[in-house]
Amino acid sequence: MSENRKYDFIIAGAGIVGLATAYSILEKKPKSKVLILEKEGKVAAHQTGNNSGVIHSGIYYKPGSLKAKNCIDGYHKLLGFCEDNNIKYELCGKVVVALNEEEEERLEVLYQRGLKNGLVNLRYITPEEIKVIEPYSAGTKAIYVPQTGIVDYKEVSKKLAELIQQKGGEINLYEKVENLISLENEVTIKTDKTSYSAKKFINCAGLYADKLARLQNPDLEIRIIPFRGEYYELVEDKKTMVKNLIYPVPDPAFPFLGVHFTRRVDGTIEAGPNAVFATKKEGYKKTDISLKELWGALSWPGFRKVALKYWQTGFGEIYRSFSKQAFTKALQKLMPEIRKKHLIPSGAGVRAQACHKDGRLLDDFCIEEMGACVHVLNAPSPAATSSLAIGDKISDLVIFGKAIETDAD
Repeated sequence: MSENRKYDFIIAGAGIVGLATAYSILEKKPKSKVLILEKEGKVAAHQTGNNSGVIHSGIYYKPGSLKAKNCIDGYHKLLGFCEDNNIKYELCGKVVVALNEEEEERLEVLYQRGLKNGLVNLRYITPEEIKVIEPYSAGTKAIYVPQTGIVDYKEVSKKLAELIQQKGGEINLYEKVENLISLENEVTIKTDKTSYSAKKFINCAGLYADKLARLQNPDLEIRIIPFRGEYYELVEDKKTMVKNLIYPVPDPAFPFLGVHFTRRVDGTIEAGPNAVFATKKEGYKKTDISLKELWGALSWPGFRKVALKYWQTGFGEIYRSFSKQAFTKALQKLMPEIRKKHLIPSGAGVRAQACHKDGRLLDDFCIEEMGACVHVLNAPSPAATSSLAIGDKISDLVIFGKAIETDAD
């Protein structure tokens, strides 16, 4: 193998986590040879480039979990990165709205989590105060979260890519990892174009992270199940109905936040997303189907257990996917004056949700070390907000051998 194909660190995936990891490695070890392999023709092509652009505060996550720790740390790193690189962002705040007594009880759980995670200036607000902040929002009680913000993560990713290349790192687009062979002190990575060797390999392949991990461990007990989130946006003359962000109280039994309203940095107002099982891992349209990937999900015992447990919720999500009226009805719980005519179809994203063989949907981030490889097996929201912190932790692991630890119960 020629000398220019040997690297210190090779990363699969140029989403924001892969980029942040490469950036952190080069910050700590500037002379190291770093290569990112990306099968698409641009960075941030999938989850990063199709999310809603929210800077999450950390209020939702179990204290001590990897999500909580990295969201809080990543939040501050992200704001600093945006300031240093003149990337537009805004800390606009959001309201998390309860609609009845049962949701008010769950709201208290969120409030306490926020306090334990170190958020300051959280406050309960009354229905009258909700109307001051969001005049068209429903709600019997709400939490105002001033830390929440908005940013374009594609812009963050482009700047990370630019800085990585300035520091001597390489990003190879249109190059797909097809195999890896891990020895004690070296990994051989084979792509659809050539072969490389690296001292450390970091798998940040998102929706396909489990596929790469199974090349090293065929008995991996985790599979990634794709869930498509579809959005509408408000028509031009109804954008003023939403000032910033309006969220429901999430259902603790389901790892999604529910439909909500989000103002983006470009001024559009998004409504959604739902959470529909996708019949293709990168299937952004209802008609996108991969029989191989569909069978891979349906044949996984863990997914079958999830489907049995959540079938009613799942059918509701599918119904809303095909019925604009049903989608509108779900949004009307938060904003009663919204009408079907106020909504126009927008984009969609696909979330990589890890599912254990025993039927658990993994709630926390999951990063596993296997010899000279590190596999990021679960990094859903708030991974974009947390990305610089996750990259920092992974770089500590591959450079200094410092373990990634959590003290969550």
